[in-house]
Amino acid sequence: MVKVKPFAAIRPPKAIAAEVASRPYDVLNSVEAKAEAGEKSLLHIIKPEIDFDPIADEHGQEAYDKAVENFKLWQEKGWLVQDPKENYYVYAQTMDGRTQYGLVVCANVEDYMTGKIKKHELTRKDKEEDRMIHVRNQNANLEPVFFAYPDNAQINEIVERTINTKEIEYDYIAPVDGFGHKFWVIDNEEDIAAITNIFAQIPAFYVADGHHRTAAAALVGEEKKRNNPNHTGEEEYNYFMAVVFPESHLKIIDYNRVVKDLNGMTQEQFIEKLGEDFVVEKKGAEIYTPSGLHNFSMYIGGEWYSLQAKEGTYDDADPIGVLDVTVCSNLVFDKLLDIKDLRTSKRIDFVGGIRGLGELKKRVDSGEMVAAFALYPVSMKQLIDIADTGNIMPPKTTWFEPKLQSGLAIHKLEK
Repeated sequence: MVKVKPFAAIRPPKAIAAEVASRPYDVLNSVEAKAEAGEKSLLHIIKPEIDFDPIADEHGQEAYDKAVENFKLWQEKGWLVQDPKENYYVYAQTMDGRTQYGLVVCANVEDYMTGKIKKHELTRKDKEEDRMIHVRNQNANLEPVFFAYPDNAQINEIVERTINTKEIEYDYIAPVDGFGHKFWVIDNEEDIAAITNIFAQIPAFYVADGHHRTAAAALVGEEKKRNNPNHTGEEEYNYFMAVVFPESHLKIIDYNRVVKDLNGMTQEQFIEKLGEDFVVEKKGAEIYTPSGLHNFSMYIGGEWYSLQAKEGTYDDADPIGVLDVTVCSNLVFDKLLDIKDLRTSKRIDFVGGIRGLGELKKRVDSGEMVAAFALYPVSMKQLIDIADTGNIMPPKTTWFEPKLQSGLAIHKLEK
C-alpha cells in the first residue's frame, strides 16, 4: 500500500501563476526555452543555461549555480511563495475538451525503492545524475512527476467536492499549446486525513511520465537518509512531489516512427516483403489512421498503406508481445530493415502523436525520411499489465498529453 503526505508548496501568487508556470524541462531544447521564457518563467530555474549569451552548457557548473541563484531570487521577489501549512492540491488539465483531475501529493521514497511505485521504462544513469544534481543543489523537487493509480470512488468524491465548493486558485490557458490548467487547494484537515488514509489502502502507483525525475528524486532521498545518522523516516526528504491521476482519466497517445532507408531494397521489394507478415492494402493519398490493435499505417512514396499483422505474428497472451511497438520492431525494423537497437540507431527517429500524422507525411515528403509508420496507441491497461509483471516497455512506446506544467507547486526537502 502506498504512502502519501501533504506538503506546504512553494508556488506563485494567483495573479502571476500563468507567467511563472512553464512546460517541463525535457520537452524544450535550450533555444526553444530561451525564446519561450518570460521574465518570471520557471524556465530560468529549470533550464538556467538560457540566461547566458551565448547559451551555456546545460550540464556545466555555471548553469547549476545559476539555477540556485534564480530559485532564491524568485522567492525574494515574491514570485514564488511558500504556503503557511501542509495541504494537498487538485490539478486539472484540459485538452481537446477532455479534462483529467489529479492530486498533487508527496509520494514516498521507500515506496519507489521497494517497487510499490512501479515503472515501465528503463532509465539512463547520466540523465538520472543530471536531475539528481538539480534536486541536491536546490534541496527541492522543482518539477512534479506524473503517476497513475487505480480508480477510487472516495478520492473522486473529495476531488469533486473540492472543485465544486472551493475557490479556484489558478485558471489559465497555456498560450503555447492551448491546454487549460486549473488548481485548487485542499486545506481542510478532515479531507487531508481522509486522502492520506485512502491512499494507504491503494496497492501501487504507476509512473506514467517522468521516470528520470522519479528516480532522481528517490535517489536523493536515499542519499540524505544514508548521510543522516539521526534518520527517523519522518524527514521531509523521505518524500517527493507527484501529481497522481486515476487511471481512467489518462489517455496515452500514439508514438510513431520514421526511417531513413529501406536497407538496400526498392520500395516495391520492401512492400512485397511486408506481405509475408502483414495484409498490405493501399489507401491512397489521404492520411490513414490505424484502426485498432495490430493495424499499422505506413506512408511511403506519396501514398498511405494499411498493414494488418497476420495471425501468429504477435502474442496477445504476453504483456510485451501484444504491444504494437513490439510487433513493428520485430517484423519491420529488425527483420526487414536490420535496425536492431532503437535506442542507438541513427536510421530511425520517433514522432510523438501530438504532432499528428501530417508530421509523418512531411518528414517523408521532404526527403529526410523514406517511410513512416503510425501505431495504434498503447492502453493504460497494457501499461499497468507490464508494470505489474515487472516487464519493461520497448523504447518510445508511450506519449502522454497534456504534460504537467512546472512551477505550480514546488516541494522543499526540509521544513
